[in-house]
Amino acid sequence: MTPSNIVNMAKLCGVDVIALTDHNSCLNCAAAMKVGESIGLTVIPGMELTTSEEVHVVCLFECIKNALEFSDFVYSCLPNIQNNTSIFGDQLVVNQEDEVKGTIDKLLINATSISIMEIVSLMGKYGGFCFPAHIDKNSYSIISNLGHFPDDCGFSAAEVSKSCDFDTLKKSHSEINGLHILRDSDSHSLELLDFENESIYCKSLTFQDIIDSIKN
Repeated sequence: MTPSNIVNMAKLCGVDVIALTDHNSCLNCAAAMKVGESIGLTVIPGMELTTSEEVHVVCLFECIKNALEFSDFVYSCLPNIQNNTSIFGDQLVVNQEDEVKGTIDKLLINATSISIMEIVSLMGKYGGFCFPAHIDKNSYSIISNLGHFPDDCGFSAAEVSKSCDFDTLKKSHSEINGLHILRDSDSHSLELLDFENESIYCKSLTFQDIIDSIKN
């Protein structure tokens, strides 16, 4: 799952745009964006943030500068627990040639001190857009961890997994009615890259037009 392999595989799958959303870090986004530029595929810099409630939230950014600034902030909000490479492996930072340029010391799978109640406002400060990830899953989702989808979080969209029975989910959680629902790839390995059912229609591939399509 190096940036070059991800972007080139996405190109082979025939998609126009992807978002790279590593857990609690944006440090590999710049490399993926450079690969995308070279082959004509739009790469949105992003992150899958773990909130203090251990809820996963997808965060997307218009520019790499804002993404990296947010990434630094998130790193400061992680507990000072070092990555144990013998258990979790190396947390690598690479360039567009997939050459290793460094490693990340803190363990990235931990929860940050950022609350689900503040993330939408925080995204406004960094010029980003966010939505809770895989809300139908039994772990690391806003519904499983909080028991419901709070209407005062400020989200206008949410993500469900590819296997989600959305009609059943709506019946048991009517509070998600009115949200724009995305069914994302959420792939953690190259062989799972599957974009067959992940289509949105927008005026252009600019960040704002893509986000407007997600919101509406």
